[in-house]
Order: sequence, then structure tokens, then C-alpha cells
Amino acid sequence: MFENLDFTPFLLSFKLAGLTTLILFVLSLPLAWTLSQSNSKFKPWIEAITALPIVLPPSVLGFYILIVFANIDLAFTFTGLVIASCFYSLPFMVQPLQGGFESLNKNMLEASYISGKSQLTTLFRVALPNIKPALLTALIITFAHTVGEFGVVLMIGGSIPDETKVASIAIYEMVEIMDYDTAHIYSGIMVLISFVVLLSVYIFNHTQKKIGGFNM
Repeated sequence: MFENLDFTPFLLSFKLAGLTTLILFVLSLPLAWTLSQSNSKFKPWIEAITALPIVLPPSVLGFYILIVFANIDLAFTFTGLVIASCFYSLPFMVQPLQGGFESLNKNMLEASYISGKSQLTTLFRVALPNIKPALLTALIITFAHTVGEFGVVLMIGGSIPDETKVASIAIYEMVEIMDYDTAHIYSGIMVLISFVVLLSVYIFNHTQKKIGGFNM
């Protein structure tokens, strides 16, 4: 049943999701930390802009990104797909990290500063080790969300074999040509991946709640 299937779209999806997750973690970590520690009047504005991809239709976001990319030859390339995915998945990385940082005991952070540790050291040696559930949620949900992208991917990447034809696009094309058997298999794989990802997050979070405690 599987011998004639092309699994390249899944490999491309995982590659796209992996790169997007890595890039977003590096970019979102200082942003989430700064937002969690800030009382600036501009904080709600930044939070609203960061969360915009959640409520904005993918076609709208994809359209404007496409307009920009068309002028710099990034449209319909894998690199363009990665950049667009970073915009689209940004809130799924920032919000769990920010929520995790904001839930930390402020006295623990103050103790770190009083002991002479810098903000950077406090972030990596105190804050991050104590938000493991939020950190794992951010990483896994960002990865899973990127794997399941469709609207933005279709507009920015199209369907170029071995370049931008990811799993969600492959399923769409199978349905278009009424190849429902292949579409069922591809969709089943996506459902299984999504379930395993979410189950892993919930199991880890429940385990962490039972363990409890803070690390210094």
C-alpha cells in the first residue's frame, strides 16, 4: 500500500517545520522575555502585532508576504517558505514562552539579580529551566503548526516538487484529482503526527506538575 507513495512532501514539511521552529526560538526568546518583564505602554501594541497571525486569514498574510517576496525573488522558493512560516507561526512560539516567564515567582528572579547575576544569566540559568512545560509547548506546537500550514504555504510556495510541495499541499492536490486513497493515507499520517505531538505535550506537562519545584 505504501510502496508507490511519495513521502518527499512529508520530508519537506519536517524540514520546513524544523528550520522555522529553530529560527523562531532564537528570535522569540528575547522578545518573550522582554515582554514578560516590561510595563511599557507599548507592550499591548507589540503583543497585538505578534498575535496578529492567529486571527488574520492566511490568504491575507500570504498575499502581503507574496507582494514583498515578488520584488526580491523569494516567492516560490523554499527559503521564502521558511521566512513566511516564521511570520505565520510567530505567536505560537512567543505566547507560551511569555506566559511561562510571567508565571515565574518574581522573588526568584529578584534573588538572582541580588546575587549578582545579569539579566542574560538569569534568563538562561534561572528562568528557562523553570518553564520547561511552556518551553516544550512552544517548541512542539510551533513545529506541529508549521507542519500543518496550508494557506500561506500555497500562496508563497505553490507546489514545486522537491522544493515547496509540502504534505498539506500534496493532500490538496490528491483531493483535486480525486485520488482519495492517497489523500486518506496522507491525511491519516498527519492526524497521527498531530495526535502524538499533542499527547507528548500533555503527558510532559502533567508530569512536570506532579514533580513541581523551582531550579536555581
